[in-house]
Amino acid sequence: MTEPRHIILLGASGTIGRAVLAQALTDGHRVTCLTRGPSALPDGAHQIAVEFADPLAVRQALAGIGADCVLSCMASRKGSAQDAWAVDHRAHLHVLDAAKAAGIGQFVLLSAICVQKPLLEFQRAKLAFEGELQRSGLDWSIVRPTAFFKSLSGQVARVQAGKPFLLFGDGALTACKPISDRDLARYLLDCVTMPERWGRVLPIGGPGPALTPRAQGEMIFELAGKPARFRRVPVALMDGIIGLLSRLGRFSGAMAGKAEFARIGRYYATESMLVWDAESGCYDAEATPEFGTDTLRDHYAAMLRGEASAELGDHAMF
Repeated sequence: MTEPRHIILLGASGTIGRAVLAQALTDGHRVTCLTRGPSALPDGAHQIAVEFADPLAVRQALAGIGADCVLSCMASRKGSAQDAWAVDHRAHLHVLDAAKAAGIGQFVLLSAICVQKPLLEFQRAKLAFEGELQRSGLDWSIVRPTAFFKSLSGQVARVQAGKPFLLFGDGALTACKPISDRDLARYLLDCVTMPERWGRVLPIGGPGPALTPRAQGEMIFELAGKPARFRRVPVALMDGIIGLLSRLGRFSGAMAGKAEFARIGRYYATESMLVWDAESGCYDAEATPEFGTDTLRDHYAAMLRGEASAELGDHAMF
């Protein structure tokens, strides 16, 4: 057992943040959660509500706190350009500056593997902060997970209800190595105590093999004891929707937001969540590191038994 640390945790009310908090407390770490408002947290966690948009308030919150590390699971909730730059970039930058002023020497950031090919504003915002962190002079680790179990669970209820599984294209356009909340929490906390992970960008997936959307659908049907039924959605249909919403977005902020959400959906429908090999111009499943023991199959089985759920919130696509 490594020596317990005092960790400043961002995003403790989110899915991954809750898993990190639970594991950190189990491991004996002292955890102070910076939250955007009052949140129900487990016993043993200290909470400080702070306005992240106010750099002075953030600096005051961290002044003299005597922490060892900031671990951020905080992210924009909807992926809109405004929200992304406010949260994924500026809020994080305010915390980074406050951490440096408070003498906190380490920062572990939960990012996303999709920033390898930045076509969306939230990806650009994340990359901008990644750059700031790498130039900060702190001991940093940037963790880029592949796909979360919850993001691949939106159609379990469809299958249970007797509906077909929706596929974009032929269902083999993309693949990923999904990682569970529990395994990702362990990986993030290991970054706090393992110097070999400092100063590194760390792509990480769960135990393989890489799964296509069609393979995910077949898995759910098999576990549910139902014959596989698929319905294909042409990517061109998404392009048409994006074009229409983009035109409407010139006159309506709400439509502009919907257009960006549609672009995010298209990205995930057409790009794999695996390590990108720029030299060969393709995604590489073999080069995508694996960690943990939880499998998507076991997660689907638990959902079908009513023992697990997936909180999709603003990220639900179906």
